[in-house]
Amino acid sequence: MTFKRTLGVCYYPEHWDEAQWAGDAARMAALGLTWVRIGEFAWSRMEPEPGRLDLGWLDRAIDTLGKAGLKVVLGTPTATPPRWMLAKHPDMLALDRDGRPRGFGSRRHYCFSHRGYRADCARIVTVLAERYGPNPHVAAWQTDNEYGCHDTVLSFSAAARDAFRDWLAQKYQSPQALNRAWGNVFWSMEYAAFDDIDLPNLTVTEPNPAHVMAFRQFASDQVAAFNRLQTDIIRRHSSSPIAHNYMGNVTEFDHFAVGADLDIASWDSYPLGFLSDRLAVSPEEKLRHLRQGDPDMQAFHHDLYRAVGRGRWWIMEQQPGPVNWAPWNADPLAGMARLWAWEAFAHGAEAVCYFRWRQAPFAQEQMHAGLLRPDSVAAPAHDEAAQVARELAALPDVATGPAPVALVFDYKSAWAWDTQPQGRDFSYFRLMLEMYKGLRRLGLSIDILPPDTADLSPYGLVLVPGMMTLPDSLLAALARHRGVAMVGPRSNSRTPDFAIPVPLPPNLPGLDCTVARVESLPPDACVPLQGGGAFRHWREKLEGTATVLDRAEDGVPALMDAGGLRYLGGWPDAVALDRYLRDACAKAGIATEPMPGSLRCRDSGGRRFYFNYGPGPVTHRGTTLGPAGVHWTEL
Repeated sequence: MTFKRTLGVCYYPEHWDEAQWAGDAARMAALGLTWVRIGEFAWSRMEPEPGRLDLGWLDRAIDTLGKAGLKVVLGTPTATPPRWMLAKHPDMLALDRDGRPRGFGSRRHYCFSHRGYRADCARIVTVLAERYGPNPHVAAWQTDNEYGCHDTVLSFSAAARDAFRDWLAQKYQSPQALNRAWGNVFWSMEYAAFDDIDLPNLTVTEPNPAHVMAFRQFASDQVAAFNRLQTDIIRRHSSSPIAHNYMGNVTEFDHFAVGADLDIASWDSYPLGFLSDRLAVSPEEKLRHLRQGDPDMQAFHHDLYRAVGRGRWWIMEQQPGPVNWAPWNADPLAGMARLWAWEAFAHGAEAVCYFRWRQAPFAQEQMHAGLLRPDSVAAPAHDEAAQVARELAALPDVATGPAPVALVFDYKSAWAWDTQPQGRDFSYFRLMLEMYKGLRRLGLSIDILPPDTADLSPYGLVLVPGMMTLPDSLLAALARHRGVAMVGPRSNSRTPDFAIPVPLPPNLPGLDCTVARVESLPPDACVPLQGGGAFRHWREKLEGTATVLDRAEDGVPALMDAGGLRYLGGWPDAVALDRYLRDACAKAGIATEPMPGSLRCRDSGGRRFYFNYGPGPVTHRGTTLGPAGVHWTEL
């Protein structure tokens, strides 16, 4: 796929005096920006009272931006229903696990299952699509904002309960079939009717994991249906592409399912916020990357959302300075706003949009930096964005191609191990990110694949860690694969209804290997390996006649192989993982380029890009990169 790299910004005309709009638009265009995202939080200004629309200001804002040569991304405002909506639908609020309402006063205060609210969403989206679908300045759309952010996918409301019962009835057809699938004979949990089934919260001890997994799938389906409601309406009136802006380390719903109804996947990249708020790395690593962000967190999501978007993806919100929502909010190192943008482009981004144009002097995000300060003076990222725009103008359009290595990502597996972690610190996302980090340390470019992938032939090495249930399409692809594939740990260990399968896992084609027993390990315990390194968090005791490539010090097989199909029986630390990946790459004929320190690289469009995430300079292949340095060479 060939694409043109562009820059953009998020703007809120309703926050500023209308006399400022033309000057802001002119400055955006002069900076080299192409896209301006507006509208996604403005429902109370679009419809101040039920049924009374006021869109004149939005007409003028779009016209002002368009006349400056800018393209508009118009957001639907459904993430922020106005206060009158709650008076109209008092039961529209989601309830948390303890039955408490997620109330008005910020955003995302709705239950995806509430039919009345969904009808009002359809109405406002129809109004916008009919009015702005033909507008030449509206060149793209965004649905809602950050589905799942603030723990808002799972709702334990009456609306969710009723919809869940209907979902179960359609899936299982009879309570007896449901009872058999869930194993409800255990603890006398059998149901006589679907209306007897409540949501899996407020139980005395843990609920049936099959019940929880069904609810997780239902909740994910509700997000996809809510999104599809909007995309179907927009497409009736507009031919412009539609995106949604996903968030980092949010796995509560299946992004591949939502992405199936979109043209573009985008995500909101906040490297310093994520490092402080949602990454399980050591305090030393957090301190080392305090002002740069984790070297692999952004790249992982770039590759994930490229997969969700089937090749088309953007950054809809790029951190430009300190944010307001993390436990601690550091100021980025000089040059990082440029580095983050270039790393996204190296991974195939079509657009990087900074959040936001001007820092707000009021409300919840007044401490969130923008490209401008509240007094309209340029903030540091303003000039870095201008530098990126100049550099983009000097480079031609580029084409992306497959990487040599693939990593299969499955949202259902994240739900499964949240439902039954067995070890308190077992996290599917953390396992995936550590596998990805190991590949990046070897200088490899990576493609992330969906769980139903049926063709692995482009890849010399494929990793399938922690995948709860391998679908038939993936099992067949693994059987046909002629490179190296490493599956596990904890893969293919549950049926779709969350039972232990027989034959026992992993039950892979042509690999005589059985997981006979598992154990979870506390943080201060490990299982040393004969070849070096150790298993931490999770260890499986393997049996079978497959070739043993490594053993634990107690002699139990740790890694087994049959013709390049390998099963990994534990969670390896960095030493063991690097060893396993180097060996797999050598067998697959994949060249590696170990990265010193916090240097990372990515191949794209005939170039190899290097990014220095370290706090000091690093020299590699005769080139010295300073902190926040970016460098590229021709391949």
